[in-house]
Amino acid sequence: MTGMSRARVARRIAAGAAYGGGGIGLVGAALVGLLLAEAQLARRQVQANGSSPYVPKADGLYGGGYATPGVEPLRLTLLGDSTAAGQGVHRAGQTPGALLASGLAAVAERPVELRNVAVPGAMSDDLDRQVALVLAGPRPVPDVCVIMVGANDVTNRMPPTRSVRHLAGAVRRLRTAGAEVVVGTCPDLGTIEPVQQPLRWLARRVSRQLAAAQTIGVVEQGGRTVSLGDLLGPEFAEHPRELFGPDSYHPSAEGYATAAMAVLPTVCAALGLWPAEEDRPDLSRREGFLPVARAAAEAASEAGTEVTAAMPTGPRGPWALLKRRRRRQVAAEHLDEHADTGSQAGA
Repeated sequence: MTGMSRARVARRIAAGAAYGGGGIGLVGAALVGLLLAEAQLARRQVQANGSSPYVPKADGLYGGGYATPGVEPLRLTLLGDSTAAGQGVHRAGQTPGALLASGLAAVAERPVELRNVAVPGAMSDDLDRQVALVLAGPRPVPDVCVIMVGANDVTNRMPPTRSVRHLAGAVRRLRTAGAEVVVGTCPDLGTIEPVQQPLRWLARRVSRQLAAAQTIGVVEQGGRTVSLGDLLGPEFAEHPRELFGPDSYHPSAEGYATAAMAVLPTVCAALGLWPAEEDRPDLSRREGFLPVARAAAEAASEAGTEVTAAMPTGPRGPWALLKRRRRRQVAAEHLDEHADTGSQAGA
């Protein structure tokens, strides 16, 4: 599917989500049925390989050495599915939440309080419950929320309009409460080893269509997105044994580090912690202002690409800034450092 075609489909899905439609499909029902059957086979293989819904609890304070009297820690909350929760690793410090909290603390030179309400197996309709949990009670509103969701929507055949509607609603509620929001869009399911050809191309197509539609919905509500699709694409395809965990389905510790370090620059930018010049488009990196649907389609095809609202109106509707921020790689030998940081969280 070309970028322009993906942009048109994404616009239709986002419009359906915004205006209550539910009949727009990603692909034909028969093909989606085949994908679902293949995904169910993959899930059974994952379970046979020993995957468990257990995830290490990484909630707590990171970067305590940066504490300053009278200065509150930054508050980071993760929502979403198993990718946000960190399923597939065994140490708290290897989860994406812990990695993001550690990285954010280092950039801000300020402690970060992490809370993770993500649930393995969750679909976008569970975000309603998760957001209510985040905003309930006496806890302060998070400074920034990171949402990773979408894969289970595809494998469970949730209508994409419904999927985007729930995600956009979650972003709207969090932004209204005062939190910045960064969404890691639907990963590329075509790279999961148990999913075989010829359905890999279909899984990739479906995943990227949903990711593009998610981007439109999120940006319209004042959030930012980062494409995770290609992080589970070329890099994972070239190094599946390093970046996938033992179940060949969820990322390994190195895989989560790759994803977390792609999201971290956008989290920092949302909080105003990145240098101002980094927010200007760099033409040498093919960055710039685009209609939001076109930006969404381009982002769905390239790892780590950020999309954020730029202008509310333009010749073809709202425009967005597409950024390809330089991400920091976390070497394998540094993973233990992050894991040790997790112990500060009491995990």
